[in-house]
Amino acid sequence: MKLWTTAFADMATIPGECAFGVIDPEKHVRLSTNRNPDFAWQDVPTGTQSLALLCHDPDVPSRGDDVNQEGRVVPASLPRVDFYHWVLIDLAPTLSGIARGSHSNGVVARGKSGPEAPDGGRHGINDFTGWFAGDKEMAGDYYGYDGPCPPWNDAIVHHYTFTLYALDVVRLSVDGKFTGNVVRNAMRSHMLAAAKVTGRYTLNPSVRM
Repeated sequence: MKLWTTAFADMATIPGECAFGVIDPEKHVRLSTNRNPDFAWQDVPTGTQSLALLCHDPDVPSRGDDVNQEGRVVPASLPRVDFYHWVLIDLAPTLSGIARGSHSNGVVARGKSGPEAPDGGRHGINDFTGWFAGDKEMAGDYYGYDGPCPPWNDAIVHHYTFTLYALDVVRLSVDGKFTGNVVRNAMRSHMLAAAKVTGRYTLNPSVRM
């Protein structure tokens, strides 16, 4: 199975168009257009009953002490954890792609609605749900895609891996406000194939891409 996007090459920089935030010379960060990248795929294996697409960033700081703090840097040596940016399941096996901006086109305070998704799929909540939990203006359930917005003072470039899974079930057995980890566990015994593409992104002007 093969997966690709016209938004960026594998291991190349994700465009600001597809990010939640972009660099601002005065405020460090400003909100961006937050459009989901387009994707296309082929060679889905025989027996596929549904498709799922996950995007996660494995480079998120495990502690927030230094995150976005003036005069401080998130050190490269800090242990990192996963952060899910997109959880999309139950896509028909006959589907061959996703258009750019079809699942997200702008930042929505308190999150986009769900779980209903285009093309008959279902969206889970991404990890901005937890990130904004204590913010009175932004707190909510963030369904669907929300793009890169790594700490502007992080010493490392973040990697965003989009993985398409071919599954042997029509409907994955998850309900409610399901997360990326919940979906991964539910898919574990149903995967027929997987394909991925990874983009890179940083909001730190001093970090080389």
